[in-house]
Amino acid sequence: MAGKATAKPITTAAAYSADKTVIARGQALFQATCTTCHNFRQKGIGPNLAGITGEMSGPWITAFIRNAPEVIKGGDVRGLRLFKEYNQYMPAFPDLSESDLSALLAYLHQQPKPKAETADARPSVPDPIPARIQKSGLRVTLTEVTTAPATAKQTPLARITKMLVLPGANGLPDRQFVVDIRGLLYEMKGADMLVFMDMAKERPAMINSPGLGTGFGSFAFHPDFYRNGLLYTSHTEKAGAKPADFAYADSVKVALQWVVTEWKMTDPASPAFAGTGRELFRVNMVASMHGMQELTFNPLAKRGSPDYGLLYIGIGDGGCTENGFPFICRDKSRIWSSVLRIDPLGNNSKNGQYGIPASNPYMGDGDPATADEVYCRGFRNPNRICWAPDGKMLISDIGQTQLEELNLGIAGADYGWPEREGTYVMNYRGKMDKVYALPANDRSMGYIYPVAQYDHDEGNAFSGGFVYAGKTIPLLTGKYVFGDIVNGRVYYVENRELAIGRQAVVHELDIELNGKLTSFRELTGTRKTDFRIGQGLNQELYFFTKTDGKIYKVTGCSK
Repeated sequence: MAGKATAKPITTAAAYSADKTVIARGQALFQATCTTCHNFRQKGIGPNLAGITGEMSGPWITAFIRNAPEVIKGGDVRGLRLFKEYNQYMPAFPDLSESDLSALLAYLHQQPKPKAETADARPSVPDPIPARIQKSGLRVTLTEVTTAPATAKQTPLARITKMLVLPGANGLPDRQFVVDIRGLLYEMKGADMLVFMDMAKERPAMINSPGLGTGFGSFAFHPDFYRNGLLYTSHTEKAGAKPADFAYADSVKVALQWVVTEWKMTDPASPAFAGTGRELFRVNMVASMHGMQELTFNPLAKRGSPDYGLLYIGIGDGGCTENGFPFICRDKSRIWSSVLRIDPLGNNSKNGQYGIPASNPYMGDGDPATADEVYCRGFRNPNRICWAPDGKMLISDIGQTQLEELNLGIAGADYGWPEREGTYVMNYRGKMDKVYALPANDRSMGYIYPVAQYDHDEGNAFSGGFVYAGKTIPLLTGKYVFGDIVNGRVYYVENRELAIGRQAVVHELDIELNGKLTSFRELTGTRKTDFRIGQGLNQELYFFTKTDGKIYKVTGCSK
């Protein structure tokens, strides 16, 4: 195991297998376990790994893959530097065999460090938001409700990501649901987590590796669910499982596919799913990250209104930008990096399995190449969508290495990715770990900018939330409460301050449990808390963490 003195690098090719079969196996392992965080062009969730075998020894790389947290805690110089830079541990991979690791290193050795690129002539902005987020003076009280059943033996124990309330009808009460993206959809009754749908049984081809966003991505009940029994889900399957409705050139690899399914329950009032499903469409992805993490209906739309029954789908760039294929998400004929809006009960799509509303912004624009499903575009990872009580559509977007953002959803708007990150320029053709000031002619570009943002001094990944509209915590009324997935800090902005052309002030909330001021890093005992926010019964807020599966209800707020 690596100690405090970093091991000397091995630079000779003889240290690694040159067998093509071994290298191909290593490539498959890399794509299955590493591409969510690493590539050979850019910094991402983790460092660019091009040339790693020329910088570090095989034993060091092996030790780090096996148990990075242990290497870092042992005082390894490089490990400590990486931990400081990325503010989180790489997970341990104890199940990889010696032959797996040898194959993985053989493949890594085939990825030499690229020649130095010409430096960008523009000065970068080293600290996009110099002002620090201030404490609000408000403290929310948490009450632990339950712990989701563990679906793994190591962290994250339960990959719970989304909470949703199904409004009651015909004398039936409102029902509260939570999804574990390893494949289980639960109905939550008090502290009880009752399995409502097992995606692995319904769709055995579902995969939930390599983790992060893959698996049972999202779910949404049709607003007429108790009349028609319709439920919508997204999940991942292996590359090439079936022909994709949305694909790209064969020269670009496919890591996996996202699938949208409509399910029809035999009895909508049943406590567990039983019925049939039909596929609406499937999408190829370059990598396993930034996929399809949101399906939702506008809960404010009333029957008979133009938005009623239309399904919104958040789909990220699938890692295409940082892997060198930005054209996939910049082309208006493609759906990546967009929020889609479809009519699941229609049939005027190219595959005939769903409808495209006549009110969509690109319908009837005279351009047959435009993807008419797109409602708005220019996102890296639009992971959560909600509506404020005053009708604002709010879209949270997880950034690359500098900025996290909240956007107002506007039909036909372009939010700039990968040309923009937050209110800054990004050089997606070069290194994407720097941002630059907007050009003098920026207005002519037509981009829409966030209404709130924070930089990576404050966190690493936006955890989308809700504008509080419950009745029990008046101090939170009108506040959009959100947080950071990695460090678990909890923030808010005032909904009344959210307007195009200005940035709302971000404030931090303290959290209290059992009368003690605490944090989610303290509660989970980890650097990466995997923090999420849900809206439960009576529009009350819930906080939960994938790390340990614990679910808390926000039960109070005090000054």
